[in-house]
Amino acid sequence: MARLLAFTLILALVLAAGCSFRAPKFGLPRVHKITVQQGNVITQDMIDQLKPGMTRSQVAYIMGEPVFRNSFDDNRWDYVYTVEVPGIFQDERRVSLYFENDLLAYFTGDYAPSAAEPVAEGTTAEAGATTSTEQG
Repeated sequence: MARLLAFTLILALVLAAGCSFRAPKFGLPRVHKITVQQGNVITQDMIDQLKPGMTRSQVAYIMGEPVFRNSFDDNRWDYVYTVEVPGIFQDERRVSLYFENDLLAYFTGDYAPSAAEPVAEGTTAEAGATTSTEQG
């Protein structure tokens, strides 16, 4: 009886240890999980090309047709882009464009136009021009 109890205890410990065993990185096959992308791809370059006063066709050329069109307000186009890599990350970006008289008025969302780099006084181009004038 003691042997049966000892055997059962050892078997239970071995089975419990097997449950906590982690497979090596390249050991057992696993289910393949794919990256899921949905909506319109939105990039900062696309946002930087948008200017107030553009027509709907010009905006559609840059951004593509919107995923959502508000059926109650034809003057609003919504762009949504989601990326999901299972177990790693999930990201969602939104941009809403507003039109007045069929021209782009403004937009809101997760992106903002990049600020144009200000031209500082005394840049190399200006300095080179002044130097050549002073030499003459």
